[in-house]
Amino acid sequence: MNVEVVTADVVGDIALVLGASILLGALARRFGQPTVVGQIAAGIILGPSLLGRLPGDPTDHLFKHEAVPFISVIAQIAVVIFMFGVGYEIDLRSVRSRRRAVSLISAGAILIPLVLGSGIALVVQHLATFDGGHTDGRSFVLFFGVATSITALPVLAAIVRERGLAGSPVGNIATASAGLMDVSAWLILAAALIGTDAPMSRPWLETVLLLTGFVALMLLVIRPVLNWWVQRPGTVLSSEVPVAFVLAAAGAWATASLGLHPIFGAFVAGLVMPKPEGAPDADVLRSMEQAGGLLLPLFFVVTGLTINIGAMNGADVALLAVILLFGTGGKIVAGYAMARLGGLDTRQSAMIGALVNTRGLTELIALNVGLSAGIIDERLFTILVLMALITTAMTGPLLIAIDRRYKVVPVLSDPYPASAPGSRD
Repeated sequence: MNVEVVTADVVGDIALVLGASILLGALARRFGQPTVVGQIAAGIILGPSLLGRLPGDPTDHLFKHEAVPFISVIAQIAVVIFMFGVGYEIDLRSVRSRRRAVSLISAGAILIPLVLGSGIALVVQHLATFDGGHTDGRSFVLFFGVATSITALPVLAAIVRERGLAGSPVGNIATASAGLMDVSAWLILAAALIGTDAPMSRPWLETVLLLTGFVALMLLVIRPVLNWWVQRPGTVLSSEVPVAFVLAAAGAWATASLGLHPIFGAFVAGLVMPKPEGAPDADVLRSMEQAGGLLLPLFFVVTGLTINIGAMNGADVALLAVILLFGTGGKIVAGYAMARLGGLDTRQSAMIGALVNTRGLTELIALNVGLSAGIIDERLFTILVLMALITTAMTGPLLIAIDRRYKVVPVLSDPYPASAPGSRD
């Protein structure tokens, strides 16, 4: 197949994916769900789980094998930009006034599900029913723990804005806690990848030293230099947006060269990007979110092409139920209990528990990393993707139930007003 034909297929697939994602994302919003729920559903619908089961396998005809690798590359670029935005948006200044609550919630709501998930992983290892290249080792246990304990900061932030919680104690504490949990989860995931099938994998000790050196370089050298450069009088940079894109790409390339996934470098790059007066620059954040958000639906479709819900058997469904029980229970109970210990009342604590159970896109990124590194196989990948979708979709109804329980009328607002700095789910 020549370049012109492949180009035409890729462009046509992009149009199809974006159109389906816009429609289903809007439909999800009509039902009070984050846009990302509709986008994930679009990826599943266009894949072998639904469209591929129709006569003639339309999925195979629409997404030709020659075009899929190019779509995957574009999707990975979108994920790199997205992860830069996640790191850049993390604002830990709100920790100061509620330091005790945030510290307890971020520690408890990641450690307890991490332990529970690791316990499930040990049982799965004993059963030996999955074919991942590393299901019998340390990487699988760590990865499974991360998969059950991760919280999606972007989705959580969108829900906080939508329900009028932005600026409230619950909104600030939940967002700050999710930021700390995101940092912890990516560090644990980086440890899980050491010694796996990740591209250009190096020996464990060498990888740890190189990763430590990269983080130190970014925090101790690149960050001060960038701060000086963008703030010096007479700078030639009228906008920091180009710097953000260069930094995201350079960070992603650096960690990819170290044998880790590009998302780690993009995430660290977002953390070190200069923030005027300690807050993310609205233009930078909006530009990164718009660029990444426009193409992120391609990532959902690439994910959807990998899973096949119809191929699940009874044991898979049972494992999904167990993961939902312990993963969701661990998150909600830990979030509630730690919030109570941190001094919040019962309603606020219940809302914190519901919010930190949100997984969304961040979980899907981690799952794709695990699949590409050979830690999990496609069966387990399908189970965990469904877990991410279900836990994200249940957040809104849980918050509504909490409001009804305490007879509070929620103040719903447009989560993405024209003046808002971001629109990412």
